[in-house]
Amino acid sequence: MSDPSELYQAVILDHNKQPRNFRAIEPHTHDADGHNPLCGDQLHLELRLDPAGCIEDIGFTGEGCAISTASASIMTEMLKGQSLETARALFERFHHLLTHPDAELDPELGKLAVLAGVRDYPMRVKCATLAWHTLQAALDEQGSVSTE
Repeated sequence: MSDPSELYQAVILDHNKQPRNFRAIEPHTHDADGHNPLCGDQLHLELRLDPAGCIEDIGFTGEGCAISTASASIMTEMLKGQSLETARALFERFHHLLTHPDAELDPELGKLAVLAGVRDYPMRVKCATLAWHTLQAALDEQGSVSTE
């Protein structure tokens, strides 16, 4: 599987069929709803911060396309145990990768880098970033966010 498009498809299919952290978090300290009207993706994100302000647990529920679900799944895997500063910085790197066609792959993105293939389909960038925008809404206590 040396072809990047094959890896992209394999990771997206795996995380879509078996999403990690697809569950409610009880108790949780933050939550938000995200909606992508263009694709119909709807996501509810919950997380619990520990006393030091790190993400102790994070999960999501809802329905979305394969890209949206895979992105949320990878995001939750990567953010467990991370500080809010690290989470926000990771979102900025990821968003830059998807919205700048000439952006270099950032090794700090780990599995998220495979989603760079989405930038070839500009309408799908909102699918890939929905979970991240929902995370930001939860942390900012906005309650909900839409990609439109």
